[in-house]
Amino acid sequence: MGVSPTVTAGVPARPASERRDGAMQAGDIAVSLPTVTSADPVAKAVRMMAVGRLPGLIVVDADSRPTAVLPGSQVLRLAIPASFQEDPMLARTVDEARADSFWRELGGLSVGDCLPRQPLRPATVSADATLLEIAAVMARLRSPLVAVVGPDGVLTGTITLDRLLTSLAVTGPGEPPPG
Repeated sequence: MGVSPTVTAGVPARPASERRDGAMQAGDIAVSLPTVTSADPVAKAVRMMAVGRLPGLIVVDADSRPTAVLPGSQVLRLAIPASFQEDPMLARTVDEARADSFWRELGGLSVGDCLPRQPLRPATVSADATLLEIAAVMARLRSPLVAVVGPDGVLTGTITLDRLLTSLAVTGPGEPPPG
């Protein structure tokens, strides 16, 4: 009697017998997280990151295909004037009322305003990518999130750095994935 594959983030996980060396794959650890479009207000993205304790968000197009990863650090870079980023001691000279105005200035910006003019290819993997492949993509692109996509390029789930590190720490060689 075979075990039926589980569904994670809309992608059926392959049975262990069909996996590469029985290794855990992206589809096993991907979760469904909120997404934004480039037209969404930055304030919405910040709220989603804060409430969900997310390191960033996947930016998708109208067809749910990932176009970029918006790290929380990118929003901070936009909110904080360059002079304060270059000289953190300068930030000590600003009172809280003025500091709050930096955040209010984000109100009129869109997610697209936070993205580089020439956006890099988003961090994506297929559902059958191994943990090492996911880690390599995160490290190479310095991304706190990786989008898991189906064969059609549509987002099926997301892997956070925290989720990846937990999976790597809990699952040793030859051990089954955590239940």
